[in-house]
Amino acid sequence: MEYEKDGYSTHISQQFNQDLEQIRTELLTMGGLVERQVQDSIEALLNGDSDLAERSLRGDKQTNDMELMIDEHCTRIIARRQPAASDLRMIMSISRAVVDLERIGDEATRISRQAMELVKGGESPRGYQEIRHIGSLVRIMVRDVLTAFARSDINLAYQVAKQDKAVDQEYRSAMRSLATYMMEDPRSISSVLNVIWVLRSLERIGDHVCNLAEHLVYLVSGTDVRHQSLQEMHRTVREETDSQDEDDDA
Repeated sequence: MEYEKDGYSTHISQQFNQDLEQIRTELLTMGGLVERQVQDSIEALLNGDSDLAERSLRGDKQTNDMELMIDEHCTRIIARRQPAASDLRMIMSISRAVVDLERIGDEATRISRQAMELVKGGESPRGYQEIRHIGSLVRIMVRDVLTAFARSDINLAYQVAKQDKAVDQEYRSAMRSLATYMMEDPRSISSVLNVIWVLRSLERIGDHVCNLAEHLVYLVSGTDVRHQSLQEMHRTVREETDSQDEDDDA
């Protein structure tokens, strides 16, 4: 016997309930670690803080360890419980989500390493304004997608996915500006290339956050939106929300 609760089934088996809640909690815990990594790496670069960069680098091991642990727990639940329907969907969504979280952590690690290189060189090259702006957009996306997971809020997930377009536009604009600057001052090429690698990592973080939003929509609605346009994703979210409203009114 089972019934629906927060996007997955609640069972007579108390242990099964605990297993499902455990991996959901672990996902959010891992998300918190990754969010801190991203924040620390950006602040380390902008403030020339090598200690903060080191802290972000140390956080990468925790993130990697959590990915392995959650994967193991998901595999164990599938083997022991043979879940079906929404339970399996939840487990698969979490399994996919931890991959994107780990990759966000990898990009934060790359930013921290670039920060340490720039600190050693004593440089504050052109492009910090772009890093500050795009970094702020990306940090908000990370925060909001984790909030969406905590609340099973697919409307918020859709809003996060929409923001990725703004990040991509800002990234392309920054690339054009920095390319022009390097052509005008070839002496700046080495230092500005470090900034370009940071911006590339920030753009990739935005892509992974968008993937996380898609995983949540799949978890709640059962529709795989990974290769859908934003308009199609919005339609899926709207239909699911309308369906939930009808259930609440019944």
